[in-house]
Amino acid sequence: MALFSNKYGRRRIAALAPRTALGRFTLYLLAVDLVLYVVQKVVALISPAAAARTGLSGWVSFLTFVLLILGGVLGFRWLRDKLLWRLRNRLIVTYVFIGVIPVFLIATIAVGAAYLFAGQFATYLVTADIQSELRTLEAANAMIAAEYAHSVATGERQTALPALRDPKLEHRWAERQVTAWHRGNTRLLQGPAGAKPLARPPWLKDDFRGVTFDPAGAYLRVSNTVMAGGEPLTIISSEPLDAARLQEITAHFGEITITDISARATRASTPAEGTTGRPPGKPGSRLVIGNESVPLEEAEKGVRMPKVTAGSLPPPEARVDLEFTFLALFDVIDWRDGETAKEGLIVHSRLSALYARLFRTLGQLTQAILYVLAGTAIFFAIIELLALFIGLGLTRTITRSVAELYEGTQHVNRGDFSYRIPVRSKDQLAALETSFNSMNESLERLIAEQKEKQRLENELAIAQEVQAQLFPKQKTELESLEVFGVCRPARTVSGDYYDFLPLGPDRLGIAVGDISGKGISAALLMATVHSAVRAYEFGRMPAMAGRLVAAGSSRTHVLEMTSGPPPDSEFSPANVLTVLNRQLFHSTPTEKYATLFMSVYDARTRTLNFSNAGHLPPIIIGNDGSLRKLDTAGLVVGLFDRQGYEEQSVQLRAGEIFLAYSDGVTEPENEFGEFGEERLIEIVRDHRHLPLAQISELVTGAVQEWIGAREQPDDITLVLARPR
Repeated sequence: MALFSNKYGRRRIAALAPRTALGRFTLYLLAVDLVLYVVQKVVALISPAAAARTGLSGWVSFLTFVLLILGGVLGFRWLRDKLLWRLRNRLIVTYVFIGVIPVFLIATIAVGAAYLFAGQFATYLVTADIQSELRTLEAANAMIAAEYAHSVATGERQTALPALRDPKLEHRWAERQVTAWHRGNTRLLQGPAGAKPLARPPWLKDDFRGVTFDPAGAYLRVSNTVMAGGEPLTIISSEPLDAARLQEITAHFGEITITDISARATRASTPAEGTTGRPPGKPGSRLVIGNESVPLEEAEKGVRMPKVTAGSLPPPEARVDLEFTFLALFDVIDWRDGETAKEGLIVHSRLSALYARLFRTLGQLTQAILYVLAGTAIFFAIIELLALFIGLGLTRTITRSVAELYEGTQHVNRGDFSYRIPVRSKDQLAALETSFNSMNESLERLIAEQKEKQRLENELAIAQEVQAQLFPKQKTELESLEVFGVCRPARTVSGDYYDFLPLGPDRLGIAVGDISGKGISAALLMATVHSAVRAYEFGRMPAMAGRLVAAGSSRTHVLEMTSGPPPDSEFSPANVLTVLNRQLFHSTPTEKYATLFMSVYDARTRTLNFSNAGHLPPIIIGNDGSLRKLDTAGLVVGLFDRQGYEEQSVQLRAGEIFLAYSDGVTEPENEFGEFGEERLIEIVRDHRHLPLAQISELVTGAVQEWIGAREQPDDITLVLARPR
């Protein structure tokens, strides 16, 4: 009781309690399983029959199986959390997975591939030897068929055929049985004592070569059909495939077994040639199969391929001369119905026998190849062990550096940027420690810069709000003129400019401009231009004297400074551009300039007086879709001193659309090229009957769609006007 009462005991018990939901669920199942197990034992003691009927044993077994699975999961988690928390242990496990397990898998794959190759090659050698024997038998059978056909044509005796008395083949094929079918007659040309003619199955129509079986055994059989005396002549040669023949064919390669693995059952639907007795299906019918007359009831039963085993396992030639057994499928023909059966070909041999057959043509060089392969395997194994040893040795240096980096991150987490890691080596980990120290030095500076950046962003947001107030907010259109303008900055603030200047009840100024550059500098210059234009239009012009120069139908204004009051004349767009050019030239850097289009619309005469300082010429789209460009010469403002500007006028008819824009509308590009002026004109012309705000939205939307997901390259400014 004292143990449970003190703080240490309570702490130990709390440490043993499960902390995860899976652990608590496992503990609950364990309690339920123990209770059911106790109840089962108690009931079994009271009444064994009642215990069997309750079915508690099944529940106990099921819960125990579930507990084993959950226990495995919890055990794996405990090993992962406890043993693999240290980086060193993780690296060791990593080395095992990277260096040991892949080698083991590669070795396993190599052994498996070698086994499959050895087995396939061994079965290939056996089947190739059998096929070679069949081809030899077929060649002899074809010769017999040719001689027999010749004897039929010449009337000679068929029993004295030279091919049947070849002294080279008499010993090799002592058990060969040769049967001839000609004009409905069956004749045994050659065979052992007591042999009977071989029955010809009904499925045999063409030449045949293969391994067959019937109730009498397994055979090598070939068949050739030729014409003799105008009738088909069929010669069948059959050689028993017994242990002696199989061993002679495979040349003592190892223990070879051909065995049945399918137990295929067949039925003889049609009697073969040589059938005696009553027709099939009647009691007492018999069927001649091979040389035996078999009752039809037995012939219709399943017949197994007889097992043929030959040879023996060769002795080992070295300590590592492993033996192997491989099973492959072997095609055998059922002589009764001609169907192919997949039988088993089992080869039990040694690597030395396979190696000797594989490199038989290399002679003494085969042993050298074997030594080279063994030496290569040993060399790779030594390299693998050395790499694993070096990797484990490097673990200590890696874990020490990681521990020091971990300590450094704890200091940074507490806000202590003065902590420095001692650098003891000159490797990449030392470079990482040096970088960590440099990072601590940079963090304070970055924090200060971030604060400064935040301050600039706040000021930029204020600048954006201020600039937004510069654009027209109130409705400034005349009763006879509908106007609308929009500007979409490429960045936070814009360098484009447009304004509507009310000059009285019947006059309205329209200004559109584009400042060189982007960002804050362009926005400041735009504010300067806006303020100057507003001051010139609503206030009084500076004390300048105007000198008017005639130039055809246009007028060129060149203003010169005077000391007296301004002339009593009406202000014009050319005057404004001239004064603005002189002011910007003297108050801005050389590389700063602006393009500007200034115009004044007079509602009484429906006349638009305009002057252009290097801006894209506006366009007037007529009611019939015709185009008029307001193209007039004039350099940008702020670039040259004492620059004069032309002023022209144009008549606007009701329903025509005045279109002014910046290069941010026509110059955006994608893979198809620029958006272009023609596409802009087409959109406005097709929708010229819609409200100006809707036309503007269609244009800006088309430009944005043309740009796509890329960043907007320039400010988009569009000004529309339409006389009523």
